[in-house]
Amino acid sequence: MHLIYDLLIRLTWWSLHLVALFSTKMKLFVRGRKKTKSILESQVKTNDKWIWMHVASLGEYEQGVPILKQIRLAYPSHKLVLTFFSPSGYEVKKDSHLADLILYLPMDTLSNAKQFLDSLNPELAIFIKYEIWPNYLRNLKQRNIPTLLVSAIFSKRQIFFKPWGSFMRKSLNAFTHFFVQDENSKLLLESLGHQNVMVSGDTRFDRVSEILAQYNQLDFMDGFKQDHLCLVAGSTWPEDEQLLSAFINASSQQVKFVLAPHTIKPAHIEKIRESLSKAVICYSEIKAGDNLSIYDVLIVDTIGLLTKIYSYADVAYVGGAFATGLHNTLEPAVFGIPVIIGPDYHGFKEAEDLVDKKGIRAVQNGLEFNSLLDQLVLDESYRKQTGEINSLYIKQNVGATSKVMGLIETIL
Repeated sequence: MHLIYDLLIRLTWWSLHLVALFSTKMKLFVRGRKKTKSILESQVKTNDKWIWMHVASLGEYEQGVPILKQIRLAYPSHKLVLTFFSPSGYEVKKDSHLADLILYLPMDTLSNAKQFLDSLNPELAIFIKYEIWPNYLRNLKQRNIPTLLVSAIFSKRQIFFKPWGSFMRKSLNAFTHFFVQDENSKLLLESLGHQNVMVSGDTRFDRVSEILAQYNQLDFMDGFKQDHLCLVAGSTWPEDEQLLSAFINASSQQVKFVLAPHTIKPAHIEKIRESLSKAVICYSEIKAGDNLSIYDVLIVDTIGLLTKIYSYADVAYVGGAFATGLHNTLEPAVFGIPVIIGPDYHGFKEAEDLVDKKGIRAVQNGLEFNSLLDQLVLDESYRKQTGEINSLYIKQNVGATSKVMGLIETIL
């Protein structure tokens, strides 16, 4: 079966070369992987002691950050290599200083896995959440390299628990220890015979808790918000923006609106702007001395500011649940504010939990959104009570990183 899998991966790799001719994202995916070997050859020295962390994309990166920071502090003589699967993660974080090397993970072939591990010979490998690559895991096990799966979450829908999933089930045997988010994941792994499982929670709670301690002031937000209520809509897609623009145009409330779309291409930003009848300014247009208080809507046409902007929100809207998939709801929730999302949030544990607790409110359509937002704007007590649910939930779920580090201390 390994040979068949290896052949399929190779065929996929070559087919992606064709897709790359028509897709910018896939071009990055292919070209970036071609550079990994030369980077390893030039940057890895014989006496280096490496710890390897692999993540899929940005969401998993955020889960890995608290662990990377703690490893840096606890093991300064070790070097860290961070690999990404997705261009949307790598291209944003490739210049991060959290790791000594940040690379694309070569495709999961037998030869690539052997070559990669021959180059690094890591003392520890850490995979985040869902990343299960059979050839890499097989090689790690053969070399007796301790391997952890962190912030993992399992469900019966996954291939590991299907009658035809024996090949992928065997890959799980490579993990020295599983750190899972919930009791159900632990029970599922135990049903496969794995006893090396700890319910540690999700390291993202540790990550977002750090946001409260950082310096979040932004001069332009001070000038824009003044003493008004503020709705911050983050990572929005066109489906979200239609709903938001309709509310903004009809609103008679003294509310400021910040829109931070997922796509910041000029044509898309202009389309959003044209849909709004209120006074609008884009972040890229702001000049020193501008009186931003005269604008009703601020469109954030850049990346890297959203986390701090959420600190100014009285209510947040997180996009994606009307479109391709819900974005990060914990970043606004940590500030103790209500969060509104669309209807497709299933599979996102923190969203499911907070919808049940009513700290996050899911709406099905524009009418529900309008009614809910009006209530949150007009009823201060309801708004604060809803936000406190989110704040308390995050406080109750911190601590996963220390549990992971406790095991790492027994390995290194």
